Amino acid sequence: MPWELIKLNDGTSIPSVAYGTWTLGNGEQTTGWVDEAISVGFAHIDTAQAYRNEEEAGKAIRESGLAREDIYITTKFSGRDGLGIEESIQNSLKFLGVKYVDLYLIHHPRLATPDIPTAWAKMEKLKADGLVKSIGVSNFEVADLQILVSSAKVYPAANQIMLHAYNFEQQLPIIEFGNKFGIVSEGYSPLIPLTHMSGGPVDKPLKAISDRLNAKPEQVLLAWAKSKGVVVVTSSTKKERMEGYIAAGDLPLTTADIAAIDEAGSKGARQQSVRSFVRRLAVVALAASAAFAVCGYLGVDLI
Repeated sequence: MPWELIKLNDGTSIPSVAYGTWTLGNGEQTTGWVDEAISVGFAHIDTAQAYRNEEEAGKAIRESGLAREDIYITTKFSGRDGLGIEESIQNSLKFLGVKYVDLYLIHHPRLATPDIPTAWAKMEKLKADGLVKSIGVSNFEVADLQILVSSAKVYPAANQIMLHAYNFEQQLPIIEFGNKFGIVSEGYSPLIPLTHMSGGPVDKPLKAISDRLNAKPEQVLLAWAKSKGVVVVTSSTKKERMEGYIAAGDLPLTTADIAAIDEAGSKGARQQSVRSFVRRLAVVALAASAAFAVCGYLGVDLI
């Protein structure tokens, strides 16, 4: 397989590309999309309680005919219906129709209540009880990870974060901190430069690399994300694109290709920061202007 396994700090291994169900909604069509993803070669399905489609994903997994050990299942504690960590995993197992999940993540640090150490101790117990093979977190910043590792008996196996060319520099400290403790980073939304931020600096190297390799731009972005050593989480409802995502694992990006995307991503991030700063200044200026107008109307002297 072009997408190799990545060894986790607990001795288990995780497929380095996952089919995510975040944007799929629910219903029979969702089951069909997950089934299609499995049929083209995805061996890792990433879902969550908040997505409300664990049941659909589970149905597709069962109907695939694959042995349980041949499909890797990630789900996340999302605090759905106000339930806690222990109750939520029982619901996930029921919806997915399995006896254990391979990786169970706390979906966001705000869900680690009453605090991160207490919530993590509950995760550790689920692992000890065999309900989950590996435990991890999602959307944790460096400060959150510092709190976690300072009290953990078992370090998280993974931290799933948003990762794309335009936020790579921003997220790099999280990845590097995780590496110190053997925490594998997973990157979701790697295609954002195409799907939500097209027209930016990344477009130019992306086109040049795609043309040279006779590849799709999305394949280049997935191969770029793979080069960072993260587990890549992506999705599509089109079989042709799913097949292309699997094939992207074999795309031979050069060091120069990766550096070109890195540089363009950094440039785009700086431009975005400048635009955000200008927008904030405009808002402040408008607010100040309104305040002066009101004070003038009321006869208040601000000088």
